[in-house]
Amino acid sequence: MGFKPVKVGICGLGTVGSGTFNVLQRNQEEISRRAGRVIRVEQIGARRPNPLADTNGTQIVADVFAVARNPEIDVVVELIGGCDVARELVLEAIENGKHVVTANKALIAVHGNEIFEAAQRKNVMVAFEASVAGGIPIVKAIREGLAANSINWVAGIINGTGNFILTEMRDKGRAFEDVLAEAQQLGYAEADPTFDVEGIDAAHKLTILASLAFGVPLQFSKAYTEGISKITADDVNYAEQLGYRIKHLGITRRTDAGIELRVHPTLIPEKRLIANVDGVMNAVLVDADAVGPTLYYGAGAGAEPTASAVIADLVDVVRTLTADRDNRVPHLAFHPSRLSDLPMLPMEEVETAYYLRLQAAENPGVLAEITRILADQQISIDAIMQHGTDDQLVPIIILTHVVKEVRMNAAIKAIEALETISGEVTRIRVEILDAN
Repeated sequence: MGFKPVKVGICGLGTVGSGTFNVLQRNQEEISRRAGRVIRVEQIGARRPNPLADTNGTQIVADVFAVARNPEIDVVVELIGGCDVARELVLEAIENGKHVVTANKALIAVHGNEIFEAAQRKNVMVAFEASVAGGIPIVKAIREGLAANSINWVAGIINGTGNFILTEMRDKGRAFEDVLAEAQQLGYAEADPTFDVEGIDAAHKLTILASLAFGVPLQFSKAYTEGISKITADDVNYAEQLGYRIKHLGITRRTDAGIELRVHPTLIPEKRLIANVDGVMNAVLVDADAVGPTLYYGAGAGAEPTASAVIADLVDVVRTLTADRDNRVPHLAFHPSRLSDLPMLPMEEVETAYYLRLQAAENPGVLAEITRILADQQISIDAIMQHGTDDQLVPIIILTHVVKEVRMNAAIKAIEALETISGEVTRIRVEILDAN
C-alpha cells in the first residue's frame, strides 16, 4: 500500500464532528508520525457546515450515504448519533469495504453484535473507543491493557449530567429539579433529559464495558436501569452522616450464577477515590485478579476530549489496515468464536447492601415491627438513624448488610403495608467497592 494518505470521511459535523476535524488538522503532523501515514479528511457528510470547524477546501455533501459509498474513502467516521440512520450508514460503509470509527454508544450497545458480525465477514474494523466515557481510553484499557487479567467487576460514573446534578445537590443542598433546570441551561442536559437522568445512556455504556470485561455478547435489553429523579437533599445529607456519597453508578460484576448489569443510585464510602469524582467528570473503576483495582478518570464528553478518542481509533485502524482480521484486536476483546454464554442476572438475584429511608408515625413499637419484618427475611441491620421532628412522622434511616434483592423487595412490601408507615420506602443500594 506504500505510504499514500489514508482518506477519511466524517459523517456528522456537530460538537464531536467539528472537534475531530479541528484536532486532526491541528495535530496533523504528530498524528501522522504516530500512524506512519498521513490521515486526511477527504469528505464530510453533513446537512450544514459548522462555523466551529474551518472546513475550507474540504468537500461537504448533504447525503451521508454518499460518503459510505465513495470509492476514494478508506475509513468512515460515524458521528451523527441516534440509532436508525447510523445503523444503516455503518452497515452500508462495511458493505462497501470501509473501516468504521464511531462514538455512538446506543448504536454499539443495541446493534453491535450485528455490526461486528458484518465487519468480520468483510474483514474490516469497527472501532468505538469514544462511545464510552468520552476521552478516557477505557475500551483500550480493558481490551488490551488488562488482557492478562480475569476481571471481577467494573463500576463507573459514566454519565456526566447525572454526576453534575448529584454533585450540586450535595455541595449546595439543592433540589433535583432545580439542578436539572440549570444543567439544561448549561447544555449538559438535553431538553428531554430522560436518557441521562434515568440511566439509559449509562446502561448503553455499561453494556459495552460488560462485554469487553467478560467476553459476552452485547445485551442492552438485560440491563437494569434506575434513575436519580427520586433522590432528595435529605438522602444526600443522611448518606453523608453515615460516611457515604451518593453516585449514579453503572455496575457489572461476574458471579457464579451470572453477570450483574445494573445502573442505579448507589451509596459508596466517602473515602473511595471514585466517590470524589465530581461535576461532569467520568470515572471507571475496574477490579481484576492480577492487577487489583485500577481507576480511569477524565472528561466523559465535549468536542475535543471525545475527538481525542475518535482519532486514537483512527490511528489504530491505520496501523492495522494491512493486517488480516485474525491478527487484529477482537472487537469485544475476546475472539468472536470464544464468547461466553454466561447469563445476565435478573435484578432479584443480585446481592447488595441497602440504605432505606421511611416515614414512621411516632408510636411505640414501630421500630420493633420494622426490625421483625427484616429479620423474617434474614436481613441483618448495620446501622439505624432516627431523627426526632416536631411532625407526627419521624424519618428512620436503616443500613443493611448484604442480602439478595428478592428478599429486600418482600421486606419493603411488608413495611409499606404497616399502618404506621406513611408513603413509599426509599431504597438506595450500597456498594463498598473494595478489591477482593
